[in-house]
Amino acid sequence: MSDPTGKRVQLISTSDPYTKLPPGTEGTVMFVDALKTVHVDWDNGSRLGLIPGEDRFMFIEEKS
Repeated sequence: MSDPTGKRVQLISTSDPYTKLPPGTEGTVMFVDALKTVHVDWDNGSRLGLIPGEDRFMFIEEKS
């Protein structure tokens, strides 16, 4: 995966039982850490990190 910092993502699903993020929530990738967790600044203020292979998400085009 090339550096996704600054790219927009949309949550499809997460295995985190404590999050209140619904599918379809969008956010901006802040950084990817050494464990490959994708840290996202979600539009609703959440800061949930996504784990590739565990959570499902997709990169989306920036809205004009």
